[in-house]
Amino acid sequence: MKNPFKNLFKKKDKSQGDQPEINKGEKKKKSSFFDKFLKNRLGKSAIQGEEIIGVELTPFEIRLAQLSNNKSNQWVLDRFYVHKIDGMAEDATVLENPDKIGDELKLALQLSKISTTNAAIAIPVTSAIIRVVTAPLMTDEELTKAIDTDSLWENLVQLTDNLNDYSIFHQVINRDQKNNTMDILFVASKLSDINNYTQIIKKGGLNAVIIDVKCFALKSAVDQINQIAGSIEDSNLTAILEFGLDENYVMILYDNNPIITDIFIRSQDRKTLTESDNQEEMDALVRRYMTQVKQAVQDFETKYEKRVRNLKVTSDLPAVDKYLESFRKNMVNTGFNLFDPLDGIKVPAQLENNVKYDNRSYFSTVIGLAFRKLDVFGYYKFVTAVKNINLLPNRDTMMAQKKAKFFSNFAFKGVIGIVAIVYIGLFGLSFWQIQELNKKIVGYDEILETHELRTMEKNKLSKDLGYLNKSIELSKNIKSNKKINFRVLAQIASAVPKRVKFEKIEYNGSNLVMIDGSAFSDQDILKLISNLNNKKLISQASLASMTAPQGKASNTRFVKGFTIACILEQI
Repeated sequence: MKNPFKNLFKKKDKSQGDQPEINKGEKKKKSSFFDKFLKNRLGKSAIQGEEIIGVELTPFEIRLAQLSNNKSNQWVLDRFYVHKIDGMAEDATVLENPDKIGDELKLALQLSKISTTNAAIAIPVTSAIIRVVTAPLMTDEELTKAIDTDSLWENLVQLTDNLNDYSIFHQVINRDQKNNTMDILFVASKLSDINNYTQIIKKGGLNAVIIDVKCFALKSAVDQINQIAGSIEDSNLTAILEFGLDENYVMILYDNNPIITDIFIRSQDRKTLTESDNQEEMDALVRRYMTQVKQAVQDFETKYEKRVRNLKVTSDLPAVDKYLESFRKNMVNTGFNLFDPLDGIKVPAQLENNVKYDNRSYFSTVIGLAFRKLDVFGYYKFVTAVKNINLLPNRDTMMAQKKAKFFSNFAFKGVIGIVAIVYIGLFGLSFWQIQELNKKIVGYDEILETHELRTMEKNKLSKDLGYLNKSIELSKNIKSNKKINFRVLAQIASAVPKRVKFEKIEYNGSNLVMIDGSAFSDQDILKLISNLNNKKLISQASLASMTAPQGKASNTRFVKGFTIACILEQI
């Protein structure tokens, strides 16, 4: 069996540590505020709404998982479903049965009621080429140019096939300015295999946005669980043992980088793992297996002078507990414990029965893929190496589409936010104005009542003022070299009944006052004469003359003119 992990990670020079990138300080100075804003917005908090379903495909089982963050920034298991596949041969593979797996995936999505279409999947380690190559120190621009011309991989990676037949992912994981070199992680898989997996996903009704390698998906799960637990020791050094029928390796995560060593098992060993109850065969398998595990651990401890005290085990074997007991006997100073990828993740009540397994370690890959929702925009690229493996051939186009969608949603939300702020501002202003107006109309009822009283008084005074003005106006018509006594004029004015109008008053300067006016009827004239005769200062009032009614239209009231002579008492 070809070892895809051979010489995967080289030992670092202790003096070099994690070297910063070339001109990193200068680049930071040149970065604009907008660039920083974009990176922050494309970071962990900005893409929580980008839903992704982790999908792990096996010949006998399909596993689905979806995670989200709640308001307390706690990871929540939104969806989890395990779909059994019947009728498959014991030696069947996923790529040999694409139609069957695609149909079963579609059924699994229907049964799990998952509506998300974005999928993160993982290919087996055996389908990937994973290497770390050392190259001369280059800037990002120089590295991109070398890759575009195919000269870099042709010189550093010796592949038997044409590079164009592969989907390649790379990332600089270390720059050593002292030795003027840098380490590049090289991950590749044949385009034919990638296309076959994406076709299966598409047939199931999903859209593959991330294609990871199983070992790195496992690392993603371990990193996140360590972060949730808040363990500084585990986050700096964690050792994982993948123990199963298809893939077996030791992965030691040190300073956020994986050191991976493949564990070889024979074809007859697979039969022993699944069928044999022969203790002698099982013990022999364990001895061969643990010899390789011990060697991998010792090599790491010798190079990095770090002690590996525990190994987290992930396995899909039914009898894994029996083998763990044997492992502990062979490495008495090292602990072997099944890794729980759901440790620290909030599981809703409706999903508790779905995850009730004594061994949940073999869900590590699908949980690790579900965590990849953090990497839709390549967030981890700004944080650390080997966390954003994506072998999707058109990943750049897909990322651009996702970013465009994000910015569209962001702009839409911004417009909505501005409109909401305007409305809230207008509402606040209106509320403030209402409060101010309410303060101004305090005692309105009292003011209204006072206003009505003052209006009545005004009308009364206006009426009295009218009488006075009329008296003054009439007095102006008196043709005499002296004014009539005001009391006589007042009594004449007060004697005027309704429907009577004075036109002229003349005083002869002695004891006679002539009054010219008009009335609507004879009775009104007689009433005026009667009122004048009742006045103390008027001795006698009599009708001197009367004119014919004015106006002949049928809708016009007749008005009679008159002249009354008033003889005054001698004063």
